[in-house]
Amino acid sequence: MRVKRLGHVVLRVRELERSVRFYGEVLGLREVARYGGRMVFFSLGENHHDLALQEVGAGAPSPHPRSVGLYHVAFKVGDSIGELRAWRDHLESHGVPILGASDHRVSQAIYVTDPDGIEIELYVDADPAVWRNDPSAVATIEPIDL
Repeated sequence: MRVKRLGHVVLRVRELERSVRFYGEVLGLREVARYGGRMVFFSLGENHHDLALQEVGAGAPSPHPRSVGLYHVAFKVGDSIGELRAWRDHLESHGVPILGASDHRVSQAIYVTDPDGIEIELYVDADPAVWRNDPSAVATIEPIDL
């Protein structure tokens, strides 16, 4: 037996509408449903939903950065470094600070946080031959100047 693929991710957020604006307006995810006034579901187009947000309240604590749990969520935003630069400019125009940028050989990425401090990776893929020919390339982290 083997899992076929990752189905969706659910993130707990403090203020639902603030997060809906970030994921919907800034990242461009399409809202597809709401449930009970405390959950919103988004789709990237091929699945019934890819991301859900669940409101847990303004006083909810953040996990400690070194605690066990989710490190970040990654979204593919294109196939070229030019597209990644366009995303950097788009995020900055919405007041979203870029935390860092990395070349992973298999992809190039920028990192931001959502309104609750959840780390988001936005990436473009390198040629698949890179990781097909060298699976260990996925473990590369080098600085990149965008």
